[in-house]
Amino acid sequence: MDLTKKIRDFINENLIVFDDDAEFTDSDNIFALGFVNSLFAMKLVSYVENNFNIKVANEDLRIENFNSVDNIAAFINSKTQL
Repeated sequence: MDLTKKIRDFINENLIVFDDDAEFTDSDNIFALGFVNSLFAMKLVSYVENNFNIKVANEDLRIENFNSVDNIAAFINSKTQL
């Protein structure tokens, strides 16, 4: 399965919006759009660590790494390419 699809599916399953028609692109800032909150941010970090077998270090906990599907995918790729 495509990396961005996996990430998008996880986010869609955890959206905290009341509109079932909420849409976003892979480059949209999901935090700025109000689709997720800080609690979801921690869930997202846990998801990334557990599903992609990487460790998210303290210095990696920057909103830029997790605010869009594209940025999450780039972060995962940067950690798995080491």
